Amino acid sequence: MELLEKKILECGELRDGGILKVDSFLNHQIDIELMIEIGKEFAKLFADKKVNKILTIEASGIAIASITAQFFGNVPVVFAKKTESLNLSGDVYSTDIHSYTKNKDYTARIDKKYINENDRVLIIDDFLANGEAAMGLMRLVKMAGAEVSGVGICIEKAFQRGGNLIRENGTSLHSLAIVDVKEDGSISFLRK
Repeated sequence: MELLEKKILECGELRDGGILKVDSFLNHQIDIELMIEIGKEFAKLFADKKVNKILTIEASGIAIASITAQFFGNVPVVFAKKTESLNLSGDVYSTDIHSYTKNKDYTARIDKKYINENDRVLIIDDFLANGEAAMGLMRLVKMAGAEVSGVGICIEKAFQRGGNLIRENGTSLHSLAIVDVKEDGSISFLRK
């Protein structure tokens, strides 16, 4: 997606360890006009999947998923919680996930009443690095007996294994920007 790539080049900051900082427009401060275009693009890419629910993980994916949901006829958005909460029932699907960015493990939880065997679920997230979050969300969907319609990612890091892992799994994956890092430390984009 050219608009997202342009924004990454203008405002993104590449940090040590392959961390791409895009908090000025995607996951801390949010550029709503860009987010609307991202939602439209995901709707176009997954138009044939008959999506009736969107799933993400707290916190960065929530805004992206919520705006995207409008373009699927305002389907519900469910987000996996990373922390236990008194307002979560005890009847949850849960799986352990390792966060590359935070370098820590956490348990992602979804109340069983929000995803079931009748659902066709589109997973949406801001980043795809090693694929831990996306694969964890896919496990939660399968626990519910639901179908994973696909995975939509704003920014995939080509130099990490997540994209290949999901594609090898046979899941429909669409990443709007696939970032690679050249030897001189500059950002380039790949097409898949």
